Amino acid sequence: MNEGTLREEIRRLVKLHFEGFHKRPGFIPGETRISYAGRVYDEKEMQNAVDACLDFWLTEGENCRKFGERLAEIFSLKYCSLANSGSSANLLALTSLTSRLLGEQRLKPGDKVITAAAGFPTTVNPIFQNGMIPRFVDVELGTYNPTPEMVKEAIDSKTKAIMLAHTLGNPFEAGKIADIAKENGLYLVEDCCDALGSKISGKHVGTFGDVATASFYPAHHITTGEGGAVLTSNPIIKRSVESFRDWGRDCWCATGKDDTCKKRFKWKLGNLPYGYDHKYIYSHIGYNLKMLDIQGAIGIAQLEKLPQFIRKRKENYEFLLKRLTKWKHKLILPIKTGGSDPSPFGFILTVQEDAGFSKNEIVEYLESKGIATRMLFGGNLARQPAYLREKFDIVGDLKNSDMVMHNAFWVGVYPGLSRKMLEYVAENFEQFLSKHG
Repeated sequence: MNEGTLREEIRRLVKLHFEGFHKRPGFIPGETRISYAGRVYDEKEMQNAVDACLDFWLTEGENCRKFGERLAEIFSLKYCSLANSGSSANLLALTSLTSRLLGEQRLKPGDKVITAAAGFPTTVNPIFQNGMIPRFVDVELGTYNPTPEMVKEAIDSKTKAIMLAHTLGNPFEAGKIADIAKENGLYLVEDCCDALGSKISGKHVGTFGDVATASFYPAHHITTGEGGAVLTSNPIIKRSVESFRDWGRDCWCATGKDDTCKKRFKWKLGNLPYGYDHKYIYSHIGYNLKMLDIQGAIGIAQLEKLPQFIRKRKENYEFLLKRLTKWKHKLILPIKTGGSDPSPFGFILTVQEDAGFSKNEIVEYLESKGIATRMLFGGNLARQPAYLREKFDIVGDLKNSDMVMHNAFWVGVYPGLSRKMLEYVAENFEQFLSKHG
């Protein structure tokens, strides 16, 4: 048996294994737990992963190259640099802007970066990790994003960048905020980790700023297990990202390649001797944050499903919105940013102050019925213990971020939810809300 025939037999057996042991069981109301998110896959992801294992390249290789190129096409950007997580992608995106390759335009310790108080920690952590100072701004209820006015008000003489996430897939007003950034000479970093496929003004999120990020954690729109990406059309930022990602090396050869620059032993950098091997010259204080080729292989299969994933997310979101609209006097319903076409990550609700029940009461009820809920991540991050001894600025009173912390939660709309599951979710919302007036 030759290798090709053997591989086909292995792929056939992987499909049999998927069909026998990985297909989801039927939904049983009250017994089957309804997750807020999860992996949606078939035998193709497993076959691709096994093929990559048989190749045994392991580190970033041909599968990652194809996956990255396809992602760049989706975003309509020139470059995609894959990373081991969305959080690492955020770290690389902001850190890349500190590179000396950017000359006097580089970010420095002590610079201030505008960011949202209500969100996920790893949108903010890179600011602290680079010795910069976050300027926390509030969000508006409904969209859960800062408005352009909030961002503009937060700019002071030391502000050098804006780093914002498109909250739960609902885009912030990226065009207007990008204009504000340009007018004031600021970098804009778009965290698109929850927003793959979202658009505003007909353009994919991530295409408005200087650099964007994506995440492929199992909860996100597609998954490679762990994994992330940094996307840009700026070649200097791309080179900086990959240097910080690849130990800080000055060399830009792809894994397994040598002498791309055609002068590997002809460099004179730092205090190193002339001719020191360029593969071992380090121009940044970097990390090793690369993706594995097995992950890239899984990602290729997931990208084929992305259009149907996005369509299903939108359908699930609209179903819940229609069913819960009559309860808007009890719950603040999610609002799409004007001119946007979200690829929803979740369906967020905020309990009205005079609803007659608390967030904890409705969350505990839903959880008791097997319906998973989640908070809007860290709530008001300015109140998180990790940051209390750190230096940051607060712009305004952050009252909406506090409202989010106390009263907001979300449920899933991911493609693994069937209509029967969503009916069950809606019915349990209605049962609880009917009992509370």
